[in-house]
Amino acid sequence: MSWLLLIDPPASGAWNMAFDAALLQAAEDDGLRALRLYAWDPGTISFGRNEPALRRYDRGAIAARGIPTVRRPTGGRAVWHHREVTYAVAAPSATFGGLRETYLAIHAMLADALRLLGAAVTLAGDRPAAGVGTGACFASAAGGEIMTPGGKKVVGSAQVRSGGAFLQHGSILLSAEQDVIARLTVGAADPPSASGLDEITDPGLATFDTVSEAVARTAASRWGVAGAGTAPAALRRRAGEHAARYADETWTWRR
Repeated sequence: MSWLLLIDPPASGAWNMAFDAALLQAAEDDGLRALRLYAWDPGTISFGRNEPALRRYDRGAIAARGIPTVRRPTGGRAVWHHREVTYAVAAPSATFGGLRETYLAIHAMLADALRLLGAAVTLAGDRPAAGVGTGACFASAAGGEIMTPGGKKVVGSAQVRSGGAFLQHGSILLSAEQDVIARLTVGAADPPSASGLDEITDPGLATFDTVSEAVARTAASRWGVAGAGTAPAALRRRAGEHAARYADETWTWRR
């Protein structure tokens, strides 16, 4: 099956996560292979699927600032989604191999795309991922994540597998604003070790359109992904079926 490329306009956190969940379901049921690039409006904090958000983050302070929250279908730790390009890849599990091989294949593609823009990025060496209760996603890097020469994280990702398919999505930072998470953490918080593209390449290139184009070009070269299309109606219906869960604050703050 050929790849579906979607470059979507900004949407709420609930819709974005519902759509990514629909991509995973379509990969399970229909063998879909998809690359989706999108943004968030308004800016939103997302929690990992199993993250203890109630214990780790100040819900009252988040509400007082009017910041929406959502829980991702993937694991990992909290992310502030604002000036970034978010990517999602969903496909049958055999597309790239095991979890580790898939993680590296996707990050290698993204690193090549960022190098097209003049960003001197590398992939982190082997290291264990931090636990879900230890703070924000961009406070530390796991093996294979995309780093600056100075050791700062540019892309944060998470993956889930289900029914012979996988979903991996993550944030390509246009600007490093992850200190928002530290300010809303209960108790001590590790400071973010993140870099936006605007710090490591021409700031004029650190835009959604420019980065999306570079990722699309690289995915076309590496994976044979064709030009951007539109989401089939069946896929949007599936996303609609998931939307109520991701909009439900009780579910978001269930732990």
